[in-house]
Amino acid sequence: MRNLREHLTETRARLSPQKRVLLTGKAYSGMIQQYRAATGRALLLDYDGTLVSFADEPKLAQPDAELIETLTALGADPANQLAIISGRPRQTLEEWFGKLPISLIAEHGVWLRNKNADWRMLKTMTAEWKERVRPILQLYVDRLPGALLEEKEFSLAWHYRQADPEQASQRAKELIGDLAGYTRNIDVQVFEGNKVIEIRNSGVNKGTAGLEWLKQYAPDFILGIGDDWTDEDLFRALPPAAFSVRVGLASTAARYYLSGPVTVRKMLNELCQGPREKTVNLVPNL
Repeated sequence: MRNLREHLTETRARLSPQKRVLLTGKAYSGMIQQYRAATGRALLLDYDGTLVSFADEPKLAQPDAELIETLTALGADPANQLAIISGRPRQTLEEWFGKLPISLIAEHGVWLRNKNADWRMLKTMTAEWKERVRPILQLYVDRLPGALLEEKEFSLAWHYRQADPEQASQRAKELIGDLAGYTRNIDVQVFEGNKVIEIRNSGVNKGTAGLEWLKQYAPDFILGIGDDWTDEDLFRALPPAAFSVRVGLASTAARYYLSGPVTVRKMLNELCQGPREKTVNLVPNL
């Protein structure tokens, strides 16, 4: 197992000072201009925390009609290739976005469904390890009122958004410590997201999945947006000229950041429109 703290330390160590340059509103205008001038575009968008705010339970964060309209418009543009790249199960992404003219990447890169195609696994893997790990996660669900266990095909997630913050913080630290022992000889990784601890197979991430999807095209404009550590793999994998955007203030490999899903959606709505005065700015990394 890759220790969570080692993963975070490695992530921060890889941040390139060249990518953390001071950017002004001109950078946003330049991005819009490049988008509109491009003949081939690739957009990779995380879902939770990026396109929608977090909900108390994962099933409650369904896309609204406005978001569906925006994604449909972006995906229908003949110059665009758009992918939702999420930790969500493929069944959920299929239910919510399966009829849209877009690609879907599920479980942080385990599954890929190209536009108008069937799902395929990007790496053969097993879920036998879940039988060993599930009991410890269930124990921590029982120990923390408001916590819940989410099971996907090749990952398990312990959510604590509805729990008491102080107690949840302590339980999360204890769980990470216990998982180190339970998963020492299993080929899995442990990650901490926004009020969630997730265990999944090693060797798959949004970076490898994003590159696998991108290699089908030859875009002259790439935009990647995400909000947590799982998206850092994607930011590092994208070409230097790509527009990588971290949602929220954090140390990041992305070139820019935005404040939250509302601002992200304003930007995407503008990409759907013809030339007009800008309504939102990309904010420089600090």
